[in-house]
Amino acid sequence: MDQLLQIGGSLLAILALAWLAGKMQLGGDRRIRSEAEARELADEIMTGFDPIEIAIDRAGYGALLRDGDGRVMVLRRHGAHFAGRLLDRRPTARLDQNLLTIEAEDRPFGAVTLDLGRQAQVWAASLRRLEAR
Repeated sequence: MDQLLQIGGSLLAILALAWLAGKMQLGGDRRIRSEAEARELADEIMTGFDPIEIAIDRAGYGALLRDGDGRVMVLRRHGAHFAGRLLDRRPTARLDQNLLTIEAEDRPFGAVTLDLGRQAQVWAASLRRLEAR
């Protein structure tokens, strides 16, 4: 009987935590859905970064942003949040039709593959214009 009460109590606690996480909007499937949202994320990562060009991955998992000074920021989903890096030097980039894979200088950030559609070629060419490593 004690074992059944313990199992029941544990199950109840798990359900309560799952409900609480849902109410707090933790986890979930967060994506970049608009240029405005991409701007907000970029500003959170680097205050004052004001993009004039934005390319959002078709699935919303990441984005590329360029400001008026020609600086480029890459955003990628990291769990339920987004991380970003400023690409101040030419990254290793591979273009495969509509997919652009970028490897930032910051190894822990990892590689990012973005489905940018027709914009992939334009962004790949612009990344080549960044200062070489």
